[in-house]
Amino acid sequence: MSFVIAVPEALLSAASDMAGIGSVLSAANAAAAGPTTALLAAAEDEVSAAIAAVFGSHAQEYQALSARAAAFHQQFVQAVTSGARLYASAEATNAEQQLLGMINAPAQTLLGRPLIGNGADGAPGTGQAGGAGGLLWGNGGNGGSGVAGVGGAGGNGGAAGLFGRGGNGGAGGTNASGAGGVGGAGGAGWLFGDGGAGGAGGLGTTISGTGGAGGNGGVFGNGGVGGAGGAALSGGFAGNGGVGGNAGLIGTGGDGGVGGVGATGTNGVNPSQQPGGTAAPGTPGTNNGAGSGGAGLPGSPGAVTQAGGAGGAGGSGADSSAGPVTGGNGGNGGDGGDFRPGGKGGAGGGGTNTGTGSANGGNGGDGGDGGAGASGGNGGDGGPATTLGGGTAVGGNGGAGGRGGTGAAGGNGGNGGGAAGGTTFGGSGGDGGPGGAGANTAGSGGVGGAGGAGGRGGLLFGDGGNGGAGGVGGVGGIGAEGGDGGDGGTGRVGGDGGNGGAGGAGGTGGNGGAGGAGGAAGMFGDAGVQGAGGAGGHGGAGGTGGAGGAAGFGATSGNPGDPGGLGAAGADGQPG
Repeated sequence: MSFVIAVPEALLSAASDMAGIGSVLSAANAAAAGPTTALLAAAEDEVSAAIAAVFGSHAQEYQALSARAAAFHQQFVQAVTSGARLYASAEATNAEQQLLGMINAPAQTLLGRPLIGNGADGAPGTGQAGGAGGLLWGNGGNGGSGVAGVGGAGGNGGAAGLFGRGGNGGAGGTNASGAGGVGGAGGAGWLFGDGGAGGAGGLGTTISGTGGAGGNGGVFGNGGVGGAGGAALSGGFAGNGGVGGNAGLIGTGGDGGVGGVGATGTNGVNPSQQPGGTAAPGTPGTNNGAGSGGAGLPGSPGAVTQAGGAGGAGGSGADSSAGPVTGGNGGNGGDGGDFRPGGKGGAGGGGTNTGTGSANGGNGGDGGDGGAGASGGNGGDGGPATTLGGGTAVGGNGGAGGRGGTGAAGGNGGNGGGAAGGTTFGGSGGDGGPGGAGANTAGSGGVGGAGGAGGRGGLLFGDGGNGGAGGVGGVGGIGAEGGDGGDGGTGRVGGDGGNGGAGGAGGTGGNGGAGGAGGAAGMFGDAGVQGAGGAGGHGGAGGTGGAGGAAGFGATSGNPGDPGGLGAAGADGQPG
């Protein structure tokens, strides 16, 4: 590695000499320009004129080269001058640093603190405290942020010297499985200087960190501002704002930190259908070869883990008389237990008349209602009707679908029974069951964090710091969605579709955090203004209503469910 030794004074002297040489050359070239570039011919003949032209051309080329040389000479002189000045500046800076090092060395050795200079900042992500400023002159270093992932506390700001400002506290670290880190406190002033600001609280899943306290001001200095509280994550609590720093003898107290924002409430969730057994089905109706069939019995209602039992099918009826023959009606399905669906309605029995009389199919049974989170049972199909002697045949009507449980779909309506023979009329389709209303399980928004108290004003002259504003309450969760209505059954006239279930109500907004108290005044001064309470959170939006069921031929589709109601707004926080 090569070393360069430069003497700035010698370089500047050489540059000055070169500038003088350039000036002399420029003056000589200018004096020679006239006599040499405009040379007259010795005679009027062509030879004399040609000789004069050659010498004049040479003189012009010389002047052009001289101008380019003068420009290069000027640039070179400027480069030497600039280099000399840079060397001189570097030497002055080095001398200043050496002098500062000589001054700071004894104080650093004896007291562990320099005499002049700012304190070092704490490394980010370590929670390291900021270094103290120089005893005579210097600001405190800023604290490092807390360790992320475990909620490490932020580092405190370093103390200031006699003249200087305290360092700011570091922000608290985040925590994905617990409390967020507390913000570091601001460093204190000493004689002339303000306290540093407190660090912000870190985010945490259970509770977010409190903001760090503002540093106290020097004898003639203001208190530092308190750090803001950490905002709440889902399900957690917001952090409170940090306390403002106190002023010294003369000065204003620091303002309290703002409270953290409350968490948003969880969205409503409908229960879901669970696996399990099935209750006993209904007994089928008896068949009758010489008259009408017997009705099926209803299915048994399900216990907690059981689906409703299916309704018994209606018995078939048959005769060859002039009187009417009717198939038995199907039994209704049993209601489902919690989280289990309703039972299907039993099918209607068929009616057959080989005589001159009429025949009617039995009506299908209605589906059972679903338990919480489970769908309603489908309606049973209507029984068929047949006449062979020219009588009227009317098919049985389909059963209606059961109502859906909380947030679940309604059952589909049963199909109408067919008819064959003389004059025929098919049965009507059953109506679809209505969907269940959405669950009212939307969570309330979290409470906002409290604002920090303002710092005390100077003991002699000074106003107290203002209290920090309370955090805004969290927004309520969104209501759960209503269940879809069941489809209407097919038939001579189709069944109406079931109406959709109404959406669940939105969650209540969180209450706003309380404002911080204003700081006390000094002997001559005013007390700080109390912090405003945080605004209450907005209520959550209601859940979407379920879709209406499709209609059978010639019938009406179900209406969509109404949206859930808007959650109530949270109360505003109390002032400090």
